[in-house]
Amino acid sequence: MENDPQVIEIRGLTKVYQRGSETVQALRGIDLRIAHGDFAAITGPSGSGKSTLLNLIGCLDSPTAGEYYLDAIATHTLGDADLARVRNQKIGFVFQNFNLLPRMTAWQNVALPLAYAGEGRSDRRRKAEEALDRVGLAPRRDHRPSELSGGERQRVAIARALVNRPSMLLADEPTGNLDQKVGAEIVGMFERLNRDTGVTVLLVTHDMALASKARRRIRMVDGLIEQDKAVA
Repeated sequence: MENDPQVIEIRGLTKVYQRGSETVQALRGIDLRIAHGDFAAITGPSGSGKSTLLNLIGCLDSPTAGEYYLDAIATHTLGDADLARVRNQKIGFVFQNFNLLPRMTAWQNVALPLAYAGEGRSDRRRKAEEALDRVGLAPRRDHRPSELSGGERQRVAIARALVNRPSMLLADEPTGNLDQKVGAEIVGMFERLNRDTGVTVLLVTHDMALASKARRRIRMVDGLIEQDKAVA
């Protein structure tokens, strides 16, 4: 695996939940490879396993069976502490609900992953402001979330996801709380970041206009990948 160009390699990934007396098989043996610099969208109906797969890729959960390598790290063998370290170093998350802390300014929110990594305040502020500049929000760095529009809050969330220079960005319904115009702007930002910085982008969405911008579309049904199609 040492010289593997894939950022993600998944083999036979299975996830089973127990809900009372009911057994729910959310993933039924997924095989998936995502190359460095790819831009892929995962679509499918509710209950198809999209969010479960994203949680496993994001090291937020562990599989019931199967193998998952992230930058050649065998994450399926790691405990919680090591998974947390991999998450902070390798993955940037963008969520539908922004997940910003209301009492912190934009730059302080962006700097949070750096604080968890133990970086000093001056370095945190410098890197956070650089990340905000990349998403066009440098002039709003001292504003709190309540003083920002929905689109601006999502830009702050994207800057926070980028600040550690991760191997990939994972986005879960990133335009779900935005109107069509602002959502299109956020989509354009993902495209530019992928093109200009080479960061791998993997997003889950019900928005087919957003999915159409990805260079690869992965459709899930009943815990399996039904279609995996590259788009010219």
